Amino acid sequence: MYALVKDASIIKIFSNPEPFEHNGNKYSSQIFTLWNKSQKEAIGIYEVHTDSTNFKDESYYNNTNEIFELNDLTVTRKWGTATGKQLEDVNATDVDGEPVIQDGKQVVTKGLKSQKISVIKQQASGLLSPTDWYVVKANEVEGYTIPNNIKTFRTAVRTKSNEMEAMITACNTVAQLKALYEYVGETNPTRPIGEFPKLEVI
Repeated sequence: MYALVKDASIIKIFSNPEPFEHNGNKYSSQIFTLWNKSQKEAIGIYEVHTDSTNFKDESYYNNTNEIFELNDLTVTRKWGTATGKQLEDVNATDVDGEPVIQDGKQVVTKGLKSQKISVIKQQASGLLSPTDWYVVKANEVEGYTIPNNIKTFRTAVRTKSNEMEAMITACNTVAQLKALYEYVGETNPTRPIGEFPKLEVI
């Protein structure tokens, strides 16, 4: 990323190389790759440095629009202070602040906690589905018993799902929720929320 500087002001940002005109001269996009640093700066083209100090995971935070600053011929791309996304569910409202009703029901905007719990439920369901037929067979075929490893696995999945949901529900801040999913450790990294069990094949 480059910036075109003129009279101590940034007049254009180049996210990708492109032809441009400056001070009555036309330049090819190739100058961005073929010219060295001094050659580019001689016509006012400066590389943009990125300061990601305030930029946060967009899954959990709303970042401000990027800002480009010029300081002593150094162009820096940065962001303002990020704000956490909505943690809890809230009733949706229109531009006038009135409740949004659909099919006679209040529309609810799901917060991060509900979104994460929904994913956990989907994952648990996906793990249980392949062994559902054991349960169906046990209900339909007299004398058939579900193998112990299948029973143990299905119980463990439900238990872990409940534990994960409880941990998510207990979070009071976006930072706490995000921390549940962050892996720590170098050799065998783990995360606070843990992992679902795997089916042991006998």
